[in-house]
Amino acid sequence: MKSIEYQLSRRCFVQSLAAVLATLQLAPVRVWSAVNSPLRKEIPGTGESLPVIGMGTSRTFDIDSRGQLDSLAPVMRAFFANGGELIDSSPMYGAAEQVIGELLQRIGHREPLFAATKVWTDGAQAGVRQMEDSARKWGVKRFDLMQIHNLVDWQTHLRTLKRWKAKGKVRYIGITTSHGRDRRELETILRTEKLDFVQFSYNIADRSAEDRLLPIAAERGMAVLINRPYQRGGLFRTVKGKELPEWAAEFDCVSWGQFFLKFIVSHPAVTCAIPATAKLHHMQDNMAAGFGRQPDAAMRSRMADYFARM
Repeated sequence: MKSIEYQLSRRCFVQSLAAVLATLQLAPVRVWSAVNSPLRKEIPGTGESLPVIGMGTSRTFDIDSRGQLDSLAPVMRAFFANGGELIDSSPMYGAAEQVIGELLQRIGHREPLFAATKVWTDGAQAGVRQMEDSARKWGVKRFDLMQIHNLVDWQTHLRTLKRWKAKGKVRYIGITTSHGRDRRELETILRTEKLDFVQFSYNIADRSAEDRLLPIAAERGMAVLINRPYQRGGLFRTVKGKELPEWAAEFDCVSWGQFFLKFIVSHPAVTCAIPATAKLHHMQDNMAAGFGRQPDAAMRSRMADYFARM
């Protein structure tokens, strides 16, 4: 009984704290205890590590007004205040890259930042111009990670990226897909090309990546970024009005968002999940998923079975 009371008290405290901070529009120092650090995973082959929760910018950072920019500043502050490092974007995301650059300048943040974007065009010279333009928008001298977006002209861009990496113009290179697109071709690329990162969709409702993509990435020594961890909100629609199971407290989980993210980042082959949000309280909740205990293999199976019955 004492344990249950403690869990409920902690849950109420965290939820109340998040509500107060959202009202004040202030970034928390830590979502959890100040003595805790976020879970980190190593990038295979280098020893460098990343926090398991990053930030995506698709749709959420494609804005066109100063008021929207003002509202995003505390969101980015909360990301960094809670140990965030990896920000992922793309020229495909409209104004997102320009917005990232303006926000980084506004909040005065530079380190630690793991800057990741993509090349999304046809042709070698067009790709070079696009990547250089992205660096100007972000205000960075070089990207930590440059990815080929949705396999667009991937053979051409991969040749460029290999040269850039050899010259130190980019630290890591990778390739991406989303929502199951072109996975057969992606499998072939992962088996035949030397890449540092791969990015694709994976979540508790769509676990098809467990069959081939995640094992291939682990076998080939590639870091894995996961996009669309909430199926663009679809997972929340499934659990709307339903209580979180009491046993979620066993891995320090107090919300459905944390439930979904902890399921993803606890997979041994996953390096980092990149949920996207434009809301402060959602960012705080996302970042909390990177703290505390994580589910083991048996618990992950229990989570998947529970969700499948909904």
